[in-house]
Amino acid sequence: MRAMVVEAPGRPLAARDLPEPEPGAGEVLVRVQACGVCRTDLHIADGELPPHRMPVVPGHQAVGTVERLGPRAGRFRVGDRVGVAWLAWTCGDCRHCRSGQENLCPLARFTGYDRDGGYAELLTADERYCFFIPDDYRDLAAAPLLCGGLIGYRAWRMCGDAERIGLYGFGSAASMILQVARHAGQRVYAFVRAGDGEAERFALGLGAGWAGDSMRPAPEELDAAIIFASAGELVPAALRAVRPGGVVVCAGIHMSDIPSFPYSILWGERVVRSVANLTRRDGEEFLALAPRIPVETAVETFPLAEANRALDRLRSGDVRGSAVLVT
Repeated sequence: MRAMVVEAPGRPLAARDLPEPEPGAGEVLVRVQACGVCRTDLHIADGELPPHRMPVVPGHQAVGTVERLGPRAGRFRVGDRVGVAWLAWTCGDCRHCRSGQENLCPLARFTGYDRDGGYAELLTADERYCFFIPDDYRDLAAAPLLCGGLIGYRAWRMCGDAERIGLYGFGSAASMILQVARHAGQRVYAFVRAGDGEAERFALGLGAGWAGDSMRPAPEELDAAIIFASAGELVPAALRAVRPGGVVVCAGIHMSDIPSFPYSILWGERVVRSVANLTRRDGEEFLALAPRIPVETAVETFPLAEANRALDRLRSGDVRGSAVLVT
């Protein structure tokens, strides 16, 4: 099968012809139709996240059809359309797993990091961690829901009953969560890189009440802010924007160092917290909610062989919405 592979951090992905994978006990073999390109893939390829396994096929927003069942697999039938997301396996035994925090399992394994992911024609996955894809979404539109949507949804829930939310870093995840927040009746403010008029127009077109420079003051005091960008300097900026008692949620798996900041902008019971991975419950809830809104995904497609070009465009911030590989 064709695949794009991270063979060493910091090098371009290599096109390889790999053996067809065999589904193990409780696993399914999935023929990938589309796979979203995520900033986490970029962090893995660039070595900003420490390698767990090399070589590895990246990609954790894969949508495809079940082609074969492994021994004792029975949750899906051959031909079912499924999504394979970041969380690939947890132990089920530790205190985190037992308390509904499987996303914090210290033994957790991740798609496209610990096991081969969706930048390939085929992949295997533990059926317990796959999702049914709503019929309302075609493959290309569904792929971005599996990371930007799921992580964004978890981050959004951490904002509680906020009336005014700021979204920092207006890419795939922010574009989807803006729609969720507007559906919930919240006022949304989009913070983008200085001078990025296209991003401002994109956000305003999706219903943002305001869009502007991330490093400038918000037009009014925010109840909560979600930082989707991996730029640590946005944390002090967001803290300055939220009211006393407000929350700043860091939604990325990787972030550059947060610069020192005065205690005065944290004081007043402001909270900074992170989102780590996701749970299967997050996925089930969001994939049930998305068609009801409905969440629309803006997609730019690339052939599988052009995965490096897709990553380059993501790296430079030139993708509006979501980049998706087509196999």
